Amino acid sequence: MRATFAAVLLFAVAACGPRQVEVRTAPTQSADVAIHFTNNLSKAVNVYVNSGGSDLFVRQVAANTTEHLTVPGIRAGTVVKLKATPVDGSNGYERDNVTMTEMVSWRVP
Repeated sequence: MRATFAAVLLFAVAACGPRQVEVRTAPTQSADVAIHFTNNLSKAVNVYVNSGGSDLFVRQVAANTTEHLTVPGIRAGTVVKLKATPVDGSNGYERDNVTMTEMVSWRVP
C-alpha cells in the first residue's frame, strides 16, 4: 500500500514540474483598405468594388450620409473600379483605375 501511495505521489510531483512553453508572434496581417464614402444623393446606394471582373458588395449607404467602408479581401495597392448603384435602379456612378490604400475618398455625385 505504501509503495502504491509513493508511486502516485511521485507521479503527481513529476506532472506538476516545469513545462516548456513556445511563444510566437502572430502572423502579420495585411493592412485593411477602406473607402471614405459620401452619398450626396437623396436615395440610398449600394457600393461595390470591382476587382478582376467581379463585383464585391461592400455595403448599402443611406441617402445624404458619409460612412467609412472597410473592404475585405482587397489588398493595398490593388487597382479596382468603384461602383455606386442607387437602390431605385437609376443610373449609377463608377470610378475607374482606383489604387486601393488604407483610405480612399469618394463622393457621389
